[in-house]
Formats: sequence, C-alpha cells, structure tokens
Amino acid sequence: MKLSKLPVRISLIALTGLTLTMQSQIGAAQQAQRDANGNPIRTATRTGHVSNYDETKVPPYTLPELLVAANGTRIQSADQWMRIRRPELLKLYETEIYGKVPSNAPRVVWEVGAETAALNGAAVQNRVVGKAGEAADSPRINVTITMPVGAKGAVPIILCVNFGGGSGGRGPISSGEPVADIIARGWGYASVGYADIQPDSTAFTQGVIGQTLAAGQTAPPPDGWGTISAWAWGISRIIDYFETDKTIDARQVAIMGHSRLGKTVLWAGAQDPRIAVVFSSCAGEMGSSLARRDWGETVDDMAQNFAWQFAGNFQKWPGKWNDMPVDAHMLIALNAPHPVFITGGTTDQWADPKGEFLAAVAAGPVYRLLGKKDLGITELPALDTPIITGDLGWHYHTGGHSATPADWKVFLDFAGKYLKATN
Repeated sequence: MKLSKLPVRISLIALTGLTLTMQSQIGAAQQAQRDANGNPIRTATRTGHVSNYDETKVPPYTLPELLVAANGTRIQSADQWMRIRRPELLKLYETEIYGKVPSNAPRVVWEVGAETAALNGAAVQNRVVGKAGEAADSPRINVTITMPVGAKGAVPIILCVNFGGGSGGRGPISSGEPVADIIARGWGYASVGYADIQPDSTAFTQGVIGQTLAAGQTAPPPDGWGTISAWAWGISRIIDYFETDKTIDARQVAIMGHSRLGKTVLWAGAQDPRIAVVFSSCAGEMGSSLARRDWGETVDDMAQNFAWQFAGNFQKWPGKWNDMPVDAHMLIALNAPHPVFITGGTTDQWADPKGEFLAAVAAGPVYRLLGKKDLGITELPALDTPIITGDLGWHYHTGGHSATPADWKVFLDFAGKYLKATN
C-alpha cells in the first residue's frame, strides 16, 4: 500500500478536532450512550464508525502473517525468528504504532530513601526516586519498594505500573494489588505512578519526552515516541535500578499494568529481554485484542481520543485496520519466550475479551517455535476458568474493566511457575 507523506504530529492530533477539554466533554456525552447490555456506543468522528457488539456483524478478516518475513521467507526456526522476523516487527511497532525512543532519552539517576517497617513487620518499605535528565524541572520517578523480611538472598519482584503520580510529587497510587500475598511468597513488590514518567496527555513538552525536544519543538516527529513508549521506557529504567539493588533478583522481574498500562507492559516486554513475566490486564484495543476484529473500541476510537499515546504515524490507520502491518498477536509474540498472562472481563466488552483470547491463540506458533508452550486451547473457555498450563496464560473473569482479586490469584499461581524465591 502506498502511503502519503505524513504531516508533523501536532497537526495530526489537530485533525481530530479535539482538545483535552473537548475530549472530556465528548467522552462524558458518549458514555451515556449504551446498548441494551450496557456496552458503550460511540461514533468515530473521522470515519463515522459506530461501536459494534454483534458477532454477526464482525466482518471476515485475515491477520498479517506472523511467521513470514517481509521478503517472503517463511520463518521455520528460532534463529530465523530472532534474527529476521522479530527485528522487522519491532521496527514496525516503533515506526507505525507506539513510536521509537530517541537517542537523546535522558539518563536516570536514582536516590534511595530510608527503610520503614510494613505489613506488621513482615516487610520493609522504601522509596527510590529517579531523576530523569539534568534540568531543574526534570521528572522525578517515585518507586515504592516493599520487600520481605528475612530473605536469605536476592528475591524476585513484581513491578506494577499504576495510575497516579505526576505533578505535586504524588507517589504511586495502588490499584489494589495483593501485596501481602506477594510478600508471603517471598517476593518483592514495587509500584510507580505512570504520570511520574510522562503525563497522559498531549503535554509532550513535559515529562521524559519533554527532556528530548529541541528548543521550540512541541512534539516528537511522526515516528517518535508517544506516551505508551515513554511509560515502557520508564519500566526499563526502573529495572536498571533493580540491577543495582542487591536485595532484588533482577533476572526475575514480573511487570503488571492495567488498561492502557496493560498495553504498556506488553510493549515493554517486547523490547526488554530482562523482563521475566508480563501480566497485561484488560489491555484491549491496540494492546492485547485484535484490531481487525470489529468489536468495541477500534483503531478509529484510539486515534481520535488518545492520539498522544501513539506515534504520529498511527494516524494513518483509522478506517484502514486491515492495511496495518501488525496486529495484537504480533505484540504478544514479541514477548516470547518469556511468559505472558492476559485477562478480560465479561462487562468490559469495549476491550473485546474474545479478541484478546484470539490474539493469544494466534501468538502461539512463536512460543512453540521457541520451545515454549502456547495456551493449549483454541476455543474460548468457560468464564472464570484459569488457563495457565502453558507459557501463555488467560483468565476471563466475571466483572468489568479491572484487575480483580481472582485475576491476581491466578496470576500469582502462573508467575509462581517462573519466579523462585531463595529458601
């Protein structure tokens, strides 16, 4: 497909005709429009597409070939995947979807705070703060770390990227993680508020992205990083810190994110081989669910309402989903060989749980090629039935857009196959 030359990102965002305030107003109005089952009905302004929740109206689609290289070579070995196909797909995601990290991304320098007792003496907690860049107003990445008392060596750790952080020096805001259960397993727990890394808005001159812009530049180039890439970059910088902390086994780092942060952890896992396990909760469109499957939120909606989360080049794809060179099965497969756990909710059809499951199924050939186990099934299982026998995991919970206690219980069992504390 021939693509026309793309204007700069700020112009692309303007194409949607939305400021942040207008988006809030439109979002509130659209939120009130729901079908008989309570699913949100929204109309994409650029394409006129209306949200679909009818399986009979899902058009036939063909996923882009996972194991065929750009030159037509069929990928038949782990070596070919790692050497040929995987780099091709990473580049496509960098240039067309999430945006690439610039070479002048800031260096992060970490300061460690004092420890305090936590969980009735079962753990100790401290905060480490990473200053990203040299400027006086450089972002401060606040990471709260909780570690078990009495560990005999370095321990595995789960890093949760949560909502919160940002202006005012606020620390990470918990999403309800079972910290006591994590500590009881002999693992550590860390959390960071995503806005400490980059604001979730068009404020590109702030956060870590702002540290990389030239004087007078208000946004990255069309293939430059959006906020999802910035948040993923922040995850890797936190792992840099973990590698310096003798109490943490940086070879056993699990990462967790929900919704847009579920997209973020998949993208971080695709890029950083140090990540051992990924928990992507309800990541939905342009995360864990298939874009070509017309269900709930679409590419059109994402490009219109959350343009800043992606590369400017992502604006090529509204109304052209079947022309995109990638889809969610490729993002999941880029995480191989490390394990990935994915969840969806019955009343979160906006995120297309079935499309999430189908993407995980379609990623299976790469896991098998690399000597790992896929989901082991191809048909959507019964609700609330954990699928965790392989290196891809799935849980379809009864409920909405959240990481439920049941999801967490299943994930900890899944992760327990890989994370091993020193006895």
